[in-house]
Formats: sequence, structure tokens, C-alpha cells
Amino acid sequence: MYIGVDLGSRTVKMAVWDGECLVAHRIVESGFEPHRQAEKMIADFRADKVVATGYGRHLAAEHFADQVITEIKAHALGIRHHLPDCTTIVDVGGQDSKVITLNAQGKVAHFQMNDKCAAGTGRFLEIMAASLAYPLAEFGQAALAAEQEVQINSMCTVFAESEVISMKNRGVPREQIARAVHSSVVTRLIAMLSRTGYGETVAFSGGVANNPCMVQMLQERLGDTQVLVPEFPDITGAFGAALAATD
Repeated sequence: MYIGVDLGSRTVKMAVWDGECLVAHRIVESGFEPHRQAEKMIADFRADKVVATGYGRHLAAEHFADQVITEIKAHALGIRHHLPDCTTIVDVGGQDSKVITLNAQGKVAHFQMNDKCAAGTGRFLEIMAASLAYPLAEFGQAALAAEQEVQINSMCTVFAESEVISMKNRGVPREQIARAVHSSVVTRLIAMLSRTGYGETVAFSGGVANNPCMVQMLQERLGDTQVLVPEFPDITGAFGAALAATD
């Protein structure tokens, strides 16, 4: 068994690959000691090799991992397995967003990362969903139900939250505010894609790819470029790490 573990800022993801199939995958909250969470996750499997990625990968290497790889490489490996012709990846994680471009051989050619501000990340969506009293799982669907859209102008999470509070107090329907929140995240992603360039298809990975409004808005903004979401987008990095373990 080959195990990939992605120790992210919000969750720890694990993928178990037997050389031909994904045989198991798990996601848990990172907690205070993410490496301990990861050790519990892999304890049920007899691993030939464990490869770690994500923010906590070096901590994992100190305790149990045989090898570490960057998140960029992990997502590239994971996406290319599912979508071998795709050369552009958008990954929206808990604390950062990335756009990765690959060459025809699947090697990383370039990447951009938004890791200086929570705006444009999964954490931003979490904060705004809580501010609007939506369960995170229902946030995207609620935004899709809005018949009109207002605009959030602030580029900072703190100020954007103030704008949301101001809108609530003016009586703006919360579905419209929800849609504005999603639109502001997509605008940041489109700006990153415009700087890196993108191909005929864009793969959307990371947990935020489970949000239907994010997928629809990204598709609408990209026009003829097809947005593709792999199966289990939240574990793409862990899956890529598991594939790396076979080398």
C-alpha cells in the first residue's frame, strides 16, 4: 500500500493507493497536532511507503513520513492522473489559493499562490458563511438561489466582513450577499489565471471545488474554457502524494 497524506491548515487528508486503485481515503480536522491526526489515520494500513505534502509535511517527516513533496507537485500528480490532458489547475485551499500550469509532459511549468491574505481562500468562504448564518455545506447553493447580485469592494477579509455586516443591516437579502461573496473569490481566481494563462480546460481541485456556486461562476467567467472537477477534489493533494510514493 502507498499512502499519501496532505497536512493542510484546516484538515488532514489521506489517500491509500494499491498501485491500481484508490482503496481508501479520509479527511479529519487538523487539530493542534496535525501529525498526530495523520498517524492515527494511517495506523490501520500496512504502508510500503508514506509520502507527505501540505503545510505540515516537514513535521510529518520528523515523525512518520518516508518522503515529502510540495503541494504544487502533489496537485499536479493528482490531477494529471484523472485528467491527463489538462495543463491548468486551480486549487483553493483553506489558507491559500494556487494556479498551477503544466507543460505537455505534465511537469510544473509555472505557478502563482495567493497566501498573503485569507480573501480568495476557503477560510474566507467559511468566515462569510458563518457571518451570514449558513452551514458551509449550504452556502454555495444559497448563493445560486440569488436573483440579483450586490458587490463587495474590499480586498481584505476583515473589511469585507464589515461590508457584509453593513449589507445585513441595510436589509440586503442574504442570498444576494452570499452570491457577492462567491463572486469576489472567483474574481481573484480569474485575476490569477489571467496572469499565468490557461489552456482549453481548467481543473478545479481542493475542498472548495465541492461548492456548486464556485464551479458555476468560474465556468461562466472562463467562457469556452471547460472547468473540470475530479472525483474527490478535496484529496487531490493526498492522492498525488500517494502516487509519488510508488516511485
